[in-house]
Amino acid sequence: MSRAIVLALMRQQAYGTLPRMPRTLLAAMTQDRINPSPPHAIAIGIACGVGAAVFWAAGFVAARHGIDIGFTPADITFHRCFWAGLVLLPLALRDGIGDLNGIGWYRGIVLTFFGGLGIAFVSYSGFLLVPLGHGGIIQPSTAALLGLVLSTVVLHERLPAKRVTGALVIVAGLIVIGGEAVTTIGVHGVAGDLLFVLAGAFFATFGMFLRKWRVAPTRAMIVTSVASLAILPIYGVLVGFSRIAALGLWENLLQAILQGLLAGPGAIYLFTRAVVLLGAGRAAVFPTLVPPGVLLIGWIALGSVPSVLQLIGLAIVLLGFRLTQRA
Repeated sequence: MSRAIVLALMRQQAYGTLPRMPRTLLAAMTQDRINPSPPHAIAIGIACGVGAAVFWAAGFVAARHGIDIGFTPADITFHRCFWAGLVLLPLALRDGIGDLNGIGWYRGIVLTFFGGLGIAFVSYSGFLLVPLGHGGIIQPSTAALLGLVLSTVVLHERLPAKRVTGALVIVAGLIVIGGEAVTTIGVHGVAGDLLFVLAGAFFATFGMFLRKWRVAPTRAMIVTSVASLAILPIYGVLVGFSRIAALGLWENLLQAILQGLLAGPGAIYLFTRAVVLLGAGRAAVFPTLVPPGVLLIGWIALGSVPSVLQLIGLAIVLLGFRLTQRA
C-alpha cells in the first residue's frame, strides 16, 4: 500500500492534479535515502507507522468482538462507514462535493464499493464463520498478493523474481491456514476464508484504481467515507436501529471509535505521515505488522489463542511479505 501512495502522489504532481502538494514534500517522500530524515522525524515516523498497524489490527479484533456479542456484519459496517463519513464531511464540502473533490461520481462510487461499504461488509461477514486469526492473516495477505498481480497485469509494472518468490511463499502460508479451516472447522470454515480472500481482492482492486486514476489515498479516504454516508438511509430502511440500540451505549461507542475513526481515517492518516517522514521503502514494513498485531491484540483483549497452524501460516506469510518488499 505504501508504494501505491507514493506513485499516486508522484503522478498527480506530474500531471498537475495535486495543487496543494509542494514539490519539496514529494522529494522528501521519494529521496529518503539521499536525504535521511533527522532523528526526531524518524522517531515520529516510526510511531505513526506502528500506530497505523495497531489501529488496523484493533479494527479486526473489534469486529470479532462485535460479532461475538450480537452485532451483525451490517451493524458493524454501519459504524465503520457512517462515523468516518460524518467526521470527514466538512473536508469534502470544503474541497467541492459536487464532483466528489474532483474524482467524479463514477470513480467515487467504484472506490467506495471496493474500499468502503463493499469490503467492510464482506470482511465482517467472514467472522460469522471463522476465528479471528483467519481474517487477520488472510485478508492482508491476499491484498498484498493480488496487488502484485494487478500491478503487473493491469498497470504493466515490472515484477522482479524476488517478488514472485515472495508471492508464492504467501500462497503457501494461506494454504496452511486454509488447511486448518478444512480439518478443524469444516466446509463453512472454507467459506469464511474465501470471504476474507474476497475482501483482500477488494482492497487490492481499490489500490489498483488509486494508481490507475492517480488518486491520492488521503483524498480517496475522504471521498469513500463521505460517499459511504449513503448507508444511513439504506441501513435505516432494511435493518433498523433497534438491535444496535439494545446492545447498549458502550458497545456501540466502542465500534464507532475503533471502526469508524481509528481503523479508517486514523490509520490512513498515520500511515501517510509515516510515508512522508520515513519514505516509502521504510514505511512498507508497517502493514506487515497487522497480522501479528491482530493475533496479539486478540489474545490480550479477547483471550483468543491462535492455533499452531495459524502461527505457522503467519510465519510463512510474514516471510513472503518481506521478500515482496525487499524487491
